[in-house]
Amino acid sequence: MRATVMYKAGDVRIEKVPDPKLIEPTDAIISVTRACICGSDLWPYKNMERTDNGRVMGHEAIGIVADVGRDVRTIKRGDLVIMPFAFSDGSCEFCHEGLQTSCVHGGFFGSTEVAGAQAEAVRIPQADGTLFRLDVDKDNELMPSLLTLSDVMGTGHHAAVTAKVGPGKKAAVVGDGAVGLCGVIAAKRLGAEQIILLGRHADRIALAKEFGATDIVSERGDEAVERVHELTGGFGVHSVLECVGLDQSMETAIKIARPGGAVGRVGVPQHGMMPASEPAFYHNVTVSGGPAPVRAYIKELLPDVLEGRIHPGRVLDRTIGLDGVPDGYRAMNEREAIKVMVQP
Repeated sequence: MRATVMYKAGDVRIEKVPDPKLIEPTDAIISVTRACICGSDLWPYKNMERTDNGRVMGHEAIGIVADVGRDVRTIKRGDLVIMPFAFSDGSCEFCHEGLQTSCVHGGFFGSTEVAGAQAEAVRIPQADGTLFRLDVDKDNELMPSLLTLSDVMGTGHHAAVTAKVGPGKKAAVVGDGAVGLCGVIAAKRLGAEQIILLGRHADRIALAKEFGATDIVSERGDEAVERVHELTGGFGVHSVLECVGLDQSMETAIKIARPGGAVGRVGVPQHGMMPASEPAFYHNVTVSGGPAPVRAYIKELLPDVLEGRIHPGRVLDRTIGLDGVPDGYRAMNEREAIKVMVQP
């Protein structure tokens, strides 16, 4: 089959690779009908050291089940399924607590251990706990929004939940990428009365306003902090959704939180130390978040997608085939596209 293989920073190729095969009796194979490029894929695109074997990329997909192992019970061949970015058994202590990204038998797609989904097909470990069956046609017009439930919509929601967004609260979203835009949707959905987006790209700002952002802050650093305080009567916001992962974005997030506020961080940290720990301490700011257990959120978010109350698929502003994936990485890296959908 054909798949997206990254060999080093900037070196993305579409190559023939071995077809996925069942390895464990709990595995399934899906034929990928939709996948996408994630903002987190841009970190290795910028920084990955050269590897001789390459890495099959992609961790978000919808597909049709092509084969199942003998111990798979909840899905069958022909089912249309969402593949979350992490696989999980659904039965361990952490899965029962709704934290599938910490599953004791889990892991992540598109890693060096498990091949990714920017491909014609992909092997799914722990298929019963991982896959979520959809009762819609594979060509349903809502497919882009359904695809976001594999990562970015669930991740934006996780940022809002861990930032303790609620009715009447003031929220800020740091980052105008796909996750940040979905964070705006999530904050609106959870009842925030003021939603400040920190971003500076005109097309993304326009979309954020349609999703529910009430204010835009395009400054950075101390100027951004000052502006957010101006917009909130000098106090800061109750809830901050940090959707970037850089030191400056995290420092800004902590400094714009009001005393007693909360930061939900879902941007993959690019450094080992957390900045602004001193103001977080002295202002009693809660810092939480991490890899979103999107599998736990699908059932909650799905009705809002199917009934048209939210439209997260609008962040997918370019559609390509597999041959277009290398250029899709370039377009996202150069901010020509918010998020690229792949139809193998």
